[in-house]
Amino acid sequence: MLRGALCPAGAGCGGELDRSYQVAAVPTRRCAGGTLELLLVTSRDTGRWVIPKGWPWKSLPDHEAAAGEAWEEAGVRGLVCEDPIGRYRYDKREINSVRPLEVVVFLMEATDERDDWPEAHQRRRAWFAPDAAADLVEEAELKAILKSLSANG
Repeated sequence: MLRGALCPAGAGCGGELDRSYQVAAVPTRRCAGGTLELLLVTSRDTGRWVIPKGWPWKSLPDHEAAAGEAWEEAGVRGLVCEDPIGRYRYDKREINSVRPLEVVVFLMEATDERDDWPEAHQRRRAWFAPDAAADLVEEAELKAILKSLSANG
């Protein structure tokens, strides 16, 4: 079920809580003719294509925290599914180490896209067809999640 995320216009809707996993959103939109597109952003450290993600927020359920990350990292707001569409693992690069983390992924229907957002000067964003988005990300499990949206799109 899609529900509106409660994150207000400003960034930082709550304190961080659990650092054993992360939450992510896959923002989607329908183009003229009904074609589905997915929004990817570049990571701040390597510039590789990723989906908006971050740590869970203490004051929000995970699906709403994922929507908050989509605002902070990609400048989109919208309706987010309460139930995850999948999970994937990746190696989180930290200062002197790499830590494997699981990411819980939520589908989001983007209803508002802004030109100015909290991390606009740190990231690029672009819309892609699901198969093209899957080809751009590195993580095999994330590729499978994005490709599944093409089949269901």
